Amino acid sequence: MHKKRIIVCLDVRDGKTTKGIKFKGNIDIGDPIEMAKLYCEQGVDELVFYDITASAEDRSVIMDVVEAVAKHVSVPFTVGGGVSNINQIRRILQAGANKVSINSPAVKNPSLIKEVVATFGRQCMVLGMDAVKDAEMPSGYRILIDGGRIKTDKDALAWALEGERLGASEIVLNSVDADGTKEGYDCTITRMISEAVGIPVIASGGAGKPEHLAEVLTSGKADAALVASIVHYGDYTIPQLKEYLRKQNIPV
Repeated sequence: MHKKRIIVCLDVRDGKTTKGIKFKGNIDIGDPIEMAKLYCEQGVDELVFYDITASAEDRSVIMDVVEAVAKHVSVPFTVGGGVSNINQIRRILQAGANKVSINSPAVKNPSLIKEVVATFGRQCMVLGMDAVKDAEMPSGYRILIDGGRIKTDKDALAWALEGERLGASEIVLNSVDADGTKEGYDCTITRMISEAVGIPVIASGGAGKPEHLAEVLTSGKADAALVASIVHYGDYTIPQLKEYLRKQNIPV
């Protein structure tokens, strides 16, 4: 088994780290810059920063916060939220991010993925996906956009395969049903997409205890586990999560 990653997600709204459940009822929980520094000190493998209202508000990501976080982190740093054109991406990368995560804008304009890859290289193009259970879809899951506010006609599995074909280097797969619940990842869709694509899949949504990470990294076949509430609220530290995984013979 190749080494797995633990990635902390900082959802940011109005310059503050925020957290909700199933994309609703968000409350502010801290300063993203201080939290990023803390997680780096604890040994997190990567950080993801999402400006969660940028797409819905039709604006670009908050650049000053991106720059401030980038100055204080020494691990790969991905930024997403309202990233819809090459000039924005250039500014984000110049501000210190290593990768950009593109979600809603890629659904609306799939050729953007190819454009990013052609301009900046495949390594920085991450496809973000918000998937919700829907029996009407062939895979049983539908893609949502604009922070989970709008249903699309895209099937989650089909979109993952299309994203890979267009050049995405990895997929952040967020389960809207599990998001913020701390009741475990949706291993069904994670395994389905992990088995179908040849690029890394990062599982997102639902981590509440170390066992959830172990499950999604083994039976869910994810390459990495994205965490938020489980560490933001002080339930566990990054070293505690990694130590648990090591005891389960899961290399991290």
